[in-house]
Amino acid sequence: MVINLGEKNSIFNKFLSEIRDQEIQKDSMRFRRNMERLGEIFAYEISKTLDYEDKDVVSPLGISHMKLPKQLPVLATILRAGLPLHQGLFNYFDASECAFISAYRRHHKNGKFDIKLEYVSSPVLDDKILIIADPMLASGASMAVTYQEMLQFGKPKHTHIVVAIASAEGINHLKRTIGTKDISIWAGAIDDEMTAQSYIVPGLGDAGDLAFGSKLELD
Repeated sequence: MVINLGEKNSIFNKFLSEIRDQEIQKDSMRFRRNMERLGEIFAYEISKTLDYEDKDVVSPLGISHMKLPKQLPVLATILRAGLPLHQGLFNYFDASECAFISAYRRHHKNGKFDIKLEYVSSPVLDDKILIIADPMLASGASMAVTYQEMLQFGKPKHTHIVVAIASAEGINHLKRTIGTKDISIWAGAIDDEMTAQSYIVPGLGDAGDLAFGSKLELD
């Protein structure tokens, strides 16, 4: 299942437009905050899909009969670019366990690249809801490798993949490589084009650099 939040008219699209805007992008703090806001809205929408149970909450003046989530999701993100989006999800699912993955593209002189995964920290995932957040889903290779790596920690009951901007090709790659069983893909926008270097067009550029500054690429 693919859910494109940007297709509906809401304040979500204001924040999405600002992370794309090359002038507003010059303010890295605003970029991070807008990405965080997107994460908060994704969290709210995903919360509607969770299972709920009845619980009595004692207030100073009586008892309130409430419906609360039976289980909070595990929040995973790909370092470093995913941190602001992850924080937005964490603002709402603030009692969730978290997982962190270090995955990046290692580029070669011929223009191709490999996905390098150097570090994973995760709780047990068996029968839990898992959310994996990354700002961009371009080729889909990093997300596919990340998902397969997460399965070493157990089989989630359901996995939500959350991205601010996806390419149509990246979504199709995930469908081919990891399937659609017990997986939902949440996107803020789905763009049709990619460059030869697997950057989304129009996309927004390098989300990690925009949030945290440019990085030195070592050979």
